[in-house]
Amino acid sequence: MSGVQSVDRALDVLEALAGHGGAAALSEIAATTGLPYGTIHRLLRTLLARGYVRQESDRRYALGGALVRLGGAAENMVAAWARPYLTRMVDLSGETANLAVLEGDFVVYVAQVPSPRRLRMFAEVGRRVPAHSTAVGKVLLADRPDAAAILERTGMPRRTDQTITSVPEMLAELERVRERGYALDLGEEETGVHCLAVPVRDGRRVVAGMSVSGPADRMKALDLAELARGMREIADAFGADVYGSSVAAG
Repeated sequence: MSGVQSVDRALDVLEALAGHGGAAALSEIAATTGLPYGTIHRLLRTLLARGYVRQESDRRYALGGALVRLGGAAENMVAAWARPYLTRMVDLSGETANLAVLEGDFVVYVAQVPSPRRLRMFAEVGRRVPAHSTAVGKVLLADRPDAAAILERTGMPRRTDQTITSVPEMLAELERVRERGYALDLGEEETGVHCLAVPVRDGRRVVAGMSVSGPADRMKALDLAELARGMREIADAFGADVYGSSVAAG
């Protein structure tokens, strides 16, 4: 596909910074992108001048404040586009449906459609939580080669008695997520609440997670494998419509 090479490379640099948790040394950017140092220097000068990148006191480069404005506008648009798909998940499960993304090392909920039931779960839109204790966090981490580094940085705090707090144990859990195509939170973030999440892809990678959450007894009564299949179809349709992906439901 044709495009403007300099724009493509600038986006590679920004994505490399994001992939390193928001900040990286020049050598790390070069290793991730495969670009020559001179090219990276030229791109960074422009990005620094526009505020999309800043330089830290230790000379590492970090994502800049100008991205916040773009990111906020994009999240608002994605949240609006997600609503009909989340509504389909509510219809499918009877439970509250959420859309979340990974910002830095933490999961942020960007959209929600509540269950019509009187007893229902809420995850406040805009709320930031550690990735290791949530189903959406697990589907996002499962696609990240730097998952172990993210877990080390956040420290994996214990949220409930069920929370996985060991990096090796979580890496084994992420392997199970990749094998079955969905993730579970069985009271690991909040006691008595279960959640099932599936990935949203842009064709190359997982960019978001969609989930349904409800009281443990109601979630246990569902056929989770069948629910996951239906949710993946919805998430894949959302990815295709919003991100231009063409991932077949597995």
